[in-house]
Amino acid sequence: MPTLADVARHANVSKMTVSRVINHPEKVTQELRNLVTKAMKEIGYEPNYIAQSLVNNRTRVVRYIVSEDIDTTEPYYMNLLAGISKGLAKKYYSLQLIYDDNWEVGKVDGIIYTGIKNEDLTLIAEVSEPIVIFGENASGLDFVDVDNRASIHTVVEHMLSEGATRIIYFGINRPELFARMRQQGYEDCMQKKRMPLEIYNLENSSRSAATCTSLLKNLPQQKTAIICATDRIALGVVRMLSKQRVKIGVDVLVSGFDGVFLDQIAEPKLTTLKQPLITMGERLAQIIITKIENPKTKAEPQIMEYYEAELIIRASTKKLG
Repeated sequence: MPTLADVARHANVSKMTVSRVINHPEKVTQELRNLVTKAMKEIGYEPNYIAQSLVNNRTRVVRYIVSEDIDTTEPYYMNLLAGISKGLAKKYYSLQLIYDDNWEVGKVDGIIYTGIKNEDLTLIAEVSEPIVIFGENASGLDFVDVDNRASIHTVVEHMLSEGATRIIYFGINRPELFARMRQQGYEDCMQKKRMPLEIYNLENSSRSAATCTSLLKNLPQQKTAIICATDRIALGVVRMLSKQRVKIGVDVLVSGFDGVFLDQIAEPKLTTLKQPLITMGERLAQIIITKIENPKTKAEPQIMEYYEAELIIRASTKKLG
């Protein structure tokens, strides 16, 4: 089994340098870290992370907090969780999942937070551990998110290319920034096209479309498209229109947002904006590990990373007649 001394010889550096790269990477240059890491990989050296944790007074555990109810039938958070776990495992970190208000369950090295609400900001401000947020925020916290605004631009353009002359937006009646950005994307694009705005904000539920029955009854008379802020809302719209014998994708176009499960069970299959959740989860893990292992990054500018949602075109947005 390769030893620390073997790594030092292979990299042509001292054992102290190798030890410092492993235990205190923030105290060496990136060039040295790359050199030693490369040597470790080439000879198959695995650091003793238990001993390393004792030296650094670290746990090698990252807490993942979900600040809203997890729907076990919809694997949105499970996809994100898979990406986070994959990213942490690459650096031998473990994951602690918390989905209630009991944050203080043992010591951890860092926190990944998702489902952030305005009322959570006071609690987050008191956190001493490094933290990164899944979801855009205006509070100066590092975050990773899908580009909600630009993604809606994409689907508006798609609806127009399919012949829609009237585009309705079904948003979410929540104050969170992601909901506002999706609606803002619709408003920006429609105003640019000089088209009237039609916005209805609903609960994020497949049942919420029932509150718009009178509106939905009159849709087939025009070349209408409905852009929904989530797949849940879109699924409810599709079901409601189908009960009224409206031909989805022929009389009315419907799209959703998220692309993790519900888009697949709709009939016809739902056009959606698919979030790269696993990729974003991995990136969240990379960021929190960097913040843990390089404490001086606290002084660096806010990390704001946006990912592009992929437009998946299916039968719910065929060309209108």
